[in-house]
Amino acid sequence: MITTRTVSARAYAAGQDVQLLFPVLFLVGIGIVMVYSASSALAVKRFGSDYYFLKKQAVFALVGICTLIVCRHVPYTAFRPLAYPLLVLSVALLGLVLLSPFGVTAGGSSRWLRLGPVNFQPSEFARLALIVYLAYSMERKADKIREFSIGFLPHVAVLGLMAALMLKQPDFGSAAILAGLTWLMMFIGGVRLTYLMSTCVLLGIGAAYAITHAGYRTRRLMSFLDPWQYSSDAGYQIVHSLMAFGSGGWWGAGIGKGVQKLFYLPEPHTDFIFSVIGEELGVAGVLLIILLYVLIVWKGIRIARNAPDLFGCYLAVGLTAALALQICINMGVTLGLLPTKGLTLPFLSYGGTSLVLNMAAIGILMNIAASGKTARGLA
Repeated sequence: MITTRTVSARAYAAGQDVQLLFPVLFLVGIGIVMVYSASSALAVKRFGSDYYFLKKQAVFALVGICTLIVCRHVPYTAFRPLAYPLLVLSVALLGLVLLSPFGVTAGGSSRWLRLGPVNFQPSEFARLALIVYLAYSMERKADKIREFSIGFLPHVAVLGLMAALMLKQPDFGSAAILAGLTWLMMFIGGVRLTYLMSTCVLLGIGAAYAITHAGYRTRRLMSFLDPWQYSSDAGYQIVHSLMAFGSGGWWGAGIGKGVQKLFYLPEPHTDFIFSVIGEELGVAGVLLIILLYVLIVWKGIRIARNAPDLFGCYLAVGLTAALALQICINMGVTLGLLPTKGLTLPFLSYGGTSLVLNMAAIGILMNIAASGKTARGLA
């Protein structure tokens, strides 16, 4: 029997879905257009067709939308029993990148697995697996979360294992996101601040060691501090990224009319697509993109606050924080505010693994939102 309360619950859930879905689909649509604009010249040179990356990104978007729909209708509580299996699978996939013949190396990094005609990036999956594990573990240990051996040590050990495998690829950016994500989720969960602050000190020491003992990281740091001095070497990407933003003005040069994507910016359709947006859509386009991201993060925070249980709250916090960190790091890199790291911009950059898993995250957030209001009986 369908009651007034049931109809109201469905109407509320539909409204919640639209509030989160609109900015996501808007970004995906902009991304498809900008991937084509940024990659057409590169696609002609490499594959003889300017539509090569456009067609693939459109397929990724379709798969991502289907994944979002599935995750929207699968109860988020179904991820509880999958916490450890997902964690083990993600570690195994990270190991396969380094140890199996299926690992793919590009640009000096081994970050992908080739599964038939598809390249898959395990670090993106590992991020989701870590979020699910942390949410499940912290909910179970809520009454003892302040104890070092229960609320802190196991979570840091899992982070350390994943980060070590990522640094071997090497993928410093993904490892940094995992570290920030774990710290934030433990902080929200109530882990003692003294443990967290000591971790920051140790991570700082570890990051300094990683930078000083890897020549390319040292060059990136120096080019970050003074990119124009290294404009023909390590600072090349940042210089041309800044030139793209600088030449865009308030309204941009127009879609398809950018110059820096024409073999100046390396891989302009992936890590530096925000630079192409800045040149072709100008300040207005950049502000629009930022506004859409702010809406998504704001909605994610509200979903976390209104979640029906701790698992849903921690899961929503983790998914929202992962998106926010990736957005801030990518934008910071392209604007010269952070050292160069190989990270995509969610929903905009070319890449199947990132797009599909980020769409899955949005679907899970939508399910948590609907479950939260239903659990409160539309109070």
